[in-house]
Amino acid sequence: MKKVRLGVVGCGKMMGNHLRGVKRVQGLEITAVCDVKLENAQAAAEVLDDPYITTDYHTILDYVDAVLIAVPHDLHYECGMFFATHGKHLLMEKPLCNSEQECLNLIALCDEKNLTFMCAYPVPFLPGIVKLKELVDSGDYGRIIQMSIWTEQLVRSKNPDGMVGWGATSRLGGGQFFSHGCHYVDLLMRFLGNPVSGAHFGTRVGTEWIIEEGTSVASFKFENGAIGYHGATWGARGTRFGSSYQIHTEKGLLEYTKGEIRLYNAMLDHVPGVEERTSYSVIWKADQTGVYTNYEVEHFIDCLNTGKRPITDARSALQSLRVIWEMYNAEKNNVVADLRGLGLDYAYDDIRK
Repeated sequence: MKKVRLGVVGCGKMMGNHLRGVKRVQGLEITAVCDVKLENAQAAAEVLDDPYITTDYHTILDYVDAVLIAVPHDLHYECGMFFATHGKHLLMEKPLCNSEQECLNLIALCDEKNLTFMCAYPVPFLPGIVKLKELVDSGDYGRIIQMSIWTEQLVRSKNPDGMVGWGATSRLGGGQFFSHGCHYVDLLMRFLGNPVSGAHFGTRVGTEWIIEEGTSVASFKFENGAIGYHGATWGARGTRFGSSYQIHTEKGLLEYTKGEIRLYNAMLDHVPGVEERTSYSVIWKADQTGVYTNYEVEHFIDCLNTGKRPITDARSALQSLRVIWEMYNAEKNNVVADLRGLGLDYAYDDIRK
């Protein structure tokens, strides 16, 4: 089978680590790297096999069949439209685009050209998350009562060269909830189904360099009665979890954190003043820890070869953004957001019913 020639557009500081995993994907050859800073593209190329290096993405068309777009958010649309116009498949870093209309225009063009358009949400493809989903879908633990996702990072206002990073400007398209929370809104819907209502609160305290919120909490109610929660901060000066996924079910608590899935199921009826039991058993452990970008890229390549629709295709990715935009608007108006019709089951409708 002929290898897919992949171009990488945007080679920021994390790309080198990502590419070490990506280059191991079967059926893939990274043939071009591009960044407006030549030194970034050159650094990314060091872990690859002599790709074409450039600062101008318009010059890579002859070298690629598909592109991974990892440029600042406000450039996603322009860059995506260029490559789609020229018949190249798209693996777009999150968030898809900064506005709904941009997303819809790009989706329509890819449909017209019969191109694969996937959002690079890595979380659904992580081995631990795949296993966690398998466990809850088995029914062995009963119905989900509540799912919580927490992430903590320190995102500084300046790059190492002292320049203010683009993430601290309006180019971000929103705050922490939009830029990073879209991963987890998407994931909550994959585990819990269609949302019906939600509320978001954000603050810039401790992250004043971000124009919008740098710390965010969001709560959701779903059609099946389950409750979801996502909390995150870009202002963490210390960390306990890094990230933690907890699912309370009728038969226990499943937690994925630090590369393992733990089951807590020794709880007794609560007695005031008596300490709760906290023992757990490890029911799954990762073979390794680190960056897992290769799993999403493997799926992308498989979809290109088989014609399958990506799990995190552009239309489903748009739904997570629609939920976030609706919750931002509700927060401004001090009301609860109406999220009916915005679940993944509705992801292939271009217009909300």
